[in-house]
Amino acid sequence: MRDFIRPKPIDNEIVLDPSKIIMSKTDYKGVILYANEYFMEICKYDEWELMGQPHNVIRHLDMPKVIFKFMWERLHQGKNIHAVVKNLAKDGSYYWVMTTFETTYDEDGNILAHYARRKAVPKKAKEAFESLYSKILKIEQQNETAAEKFFYGYIENSGKSYDQLFLDILEMTNEEIEAYFKNERTIIIPKKEDVDLDIDFTNIEQKKQPEIKQEKSNEELEKLKADIAKLQEALTKKEEEPKKKKGLFGKFFSK
Repeated sequence: MRDFIRPKPIDNEIVLDPSKIIMSKTDYKGVILYANEYFMEICKYDEWELMGQPHNVIRHLDMPKVIFKFMWERLHQGKNIHAVVKNLAKDGSYYWVMTTFETTYDEDGNILAHYARRKAVPKKAKEAFESLYSKILKIEQQNETAAEKFFYGYIENSGKSYDQLFLDILEMTNEEIEAYFKNERTIIIPKKEDVDLDIDFTNIEQKKQPEIKQEKSNEELEKLKADIAKLQEALTKKEEEPKKKKGLFGKFFSK
């Protein structure tokens, strides 16, 4: 990939497994130092093709340059950033990712590396960012400076920071995003528009199982009550028995 030729994009989306994470490590300049198996599976490049190459080898032409400029400015300031990105696979297919970063430093506070984690993007958020990127790209193709001003103006006109605007578009909180990247499924609730399955839940007979368990529980409870009654009866007989047998020896050798 020294003589890298960017693949010709094709209209084929690679759908990510929401339970899996794409991971990579780059140096300060964005040169790839590590990529996990799922990264290579999705982008379809071999490990030897990726190592030592700039991360923009998977940049899709539908992505405005200003988005990456903004992203790297944040990272070089030592700040994390969440972003939604459209990437290009080796065969020309595309895939959308939501990304978060972690930066490491040396003893002098200089940046050593950036660790990136990427996961599937909710459908609604993907559509929103795709629309925004399309507008920015059309301006950028005519004037990159104007595209950058439009992007920063878009954020400013929202009356929010980039981070808050990002969360609002995703309809998620920081805690939910962190849970999503940690694969904690209890917090993330799929939205109706993101679910393509047509399931008639009214015909799923799941109520019988609790009733069976409850019936079994009642039987066990009755049996336990009967056992306790028998035990109490035995204890009563045992307490009365010494009284009947007490005689001369009972007076001197009583317990």
